[in-house]
Order: sequence, then structure tokens, then C-alpha cells
Amino acid sequence: MKYKGLGRCNLQVSELCLGTMTFGEEMGIGAAEPECRAVFDGFLAAGGNFIDTANIYNRGTSERMLGGFIATERDRLVIASKYSLNTRGDDPNAGGNHRKNLVQALEGSLRRLGTAYLDLFWVHGWDASTRLDELMRALDDQVRAGKVLHIGASNTPAWVIASANTLAAERGWTPFTAMQLHYNLVERSIERDFFALAAAQDMAITPWSPLAGGLLTGKFDAAAPAGEREGARLAQGPRAARSMTDRNRALAEALSALARETGCRPAQLALAWLCQRSPVTVVPIIGARNRRQLDENLGSLRLQLTAEQLACIDGLSAPAPEYPHSLLESEFFQRMMHGEVVDRMQRRTLPGGSGA
Repeated sequence: MKYKGLGRCNLQVSELCLGTMTFGEEMGIGAAEPECRAVFDGFLAAGGNFIDTANIYNRGTSERMLGGFIATERDRLVIASKYSLNTRGDDPNAGGNHRKNLVQALEGSLRRLGTAYLDLFWVHGWDASTRLDELMRALDDQVRAGKVLHIGASNTPAWVIASANTLAAERGWTPFTAMQLHYNLVERSIERDFFALAAAQDMAITPWSPLAGGLLTGKFDAAAPAGEREGARLAQGPRAARSMTDRNRALAEALSALARETGCRPAQLALAWLCQRSPVTVVPIIGARNRRQLDENLGSLRLQLTAEQLACIDGLSAPAPEYPHSLLESEFFQRMMHGEVVDRMQRRTLPGGSGA
């Protein structure tokens, strides 16, 4: 396992992050404690040090279970948790980005994890109503109190993150150092804005669902045994069902064909593509219900893809440019901007710029 700096904070994290939504069985997609312990031990044995959880995962069981696992390893691990989503359906203040929910959620996470601080505290999702000055000041207060070391934003529009970091810089508060976003070979819409934001503000990206809910593992392919496909569909639940479009099935089967040519599993190829395709720091969050799944995912670390292989995989689902990028990067607009000598100009490209 190699290590990467987590954005501007340069906290060194393993190139894969272990997600713990599967720690516990309350949500119907996880496993019992002995299997989770085997996954945890296997991840650490491979050199992993970055572990992600959330206060809502399996109604707190994920954090409680993880707290027991990390008790003797806490100092060398990078532990991340999240808040924002409602934990008590009859209480409107038990959800949202506001200060009250932030404070009570953080205290609960620290208690369940049995730790005095979190290395990384995520805003789990943008509530579209809390003022940014309240949010960033409240997060900064927890950093100054020593209960949080670094902060990140998940499931939040690019303009919100950019505005929040600008506000933090202006007022001397702690900025976001990482973004946790839905990103995989099937879902690539974040490439339009978030990669430019990450480059411009020195932020890392930690993709969730890097295997598209299991779609990119090969178990849903037409060539897979019928019983395996049905078992996979039932195990993955609604998210996998929503991914079962003709376009996504064709993409997954094309990836499986490339994996056979490469001599690896489709999941390994999908993870290696995520880690190696961009100069921006990308740390996929992998989940596993058992040790076999973990070991298969860890096998992606042994792959070193060539430029040709990366381009081939990239071509399976490259998103079409959208406005304004489709206009700004066009030859027509470039000549309108710079004149007929555009081809002979040496132009500076700002972080995140297209360089077209």
C-alpha cells in the first residue's frame, strides 16, 4: 500500500480507504462482527490506515464496532466520520448542517468510536439552508477545540465548496481539504467541475461507490451464472436496481472483457482506473462484506495501467462536454478570444483550466 497526501492538509492516507457501511447488519447490506473484524484486520495487514464511517451507518453500529477494532491502533489510523443526515426522524434538529446537529452528532460519534478526536469530519450532504458562515465557523470551532483535525464535504455542489473555502480563507477558518463524491466508471458527472475545483484548491477526492453498487464487479454480466446474478441483485438492493440500465450493463460487460484481456478482475480494473487516471489525488472508498471481497479489491494495487489501457477504459463512458465547457474549449471560441494567432501563442493554464 502506498500513501497519498489528503489535499492541502497533506495528512498521509493509504491509496484505498476502507468504508464501513457494511459493519453491522441493521441496514440489510452488512455483516456480523467476526466477518467485519476479518475485513478490518486484512485492510491493516495490507498497509491500510484510512477508514471511513458515519453516524447513520447501521444506526450507529458501524461506529461502535469500529471503535472496538481501533482501540489498540488508534494513533496510527486516520479515522473519518460524517454528520448531517437525520438520526431521529421525529426531531427536525437531528439532521441538517446547522451548529446544533453538528455538535450533538460529533459528540455521539466520538463516544461510539471511543476516541477523543476525528482525523477527518465530513459534512455528509448539503442541506441547502444553513448559512455558510455558520457552518464553517462551527466546524472551525471543533478544530480549535481539538475534537476534529481536518474537514471535508460530501454530496455538496462545487459552488458551495468553493464559496465555503473562500469564506474560510478570508476569515482565518479551517477550509475543506477533501471531497467525498459519487464517482465511478458509470457515474462520471463530477469530472465537469469537481476535478478543476480539486486542482485549483489543492483538495483530494474520495469516491464513494467506486464499483457502482457492484455493477462493475462482473457479477451482473450476462455471462455470469443466473443464480449469482440474482443473488447479487438481492444483496445490493435498490441502488443496484437503479443502475441496471441497458447503457450501464453494456459498459460493465465491456469492462469485464477488458479485464479478461488484462488478466484481472473487473473490480480491480475499475479501481485501478480511478486511482491512476487523474493528477488530482483520488482515494476510492472500498466496502467489503467479507475477506474475499476485500482481497479482490486490494488486488487493484498490483495493477499498473499503461496510457493506452487508461485511454481504452476512459473511452467506455467519457462524458460529453457540457456548456460552458463545450463552448470555451471549442476552436471557434478560442479564436474569438485570442485571435488567429492562437495556435502560435504560449498560454498559461491556471489550476483546473482546460488548456484548450
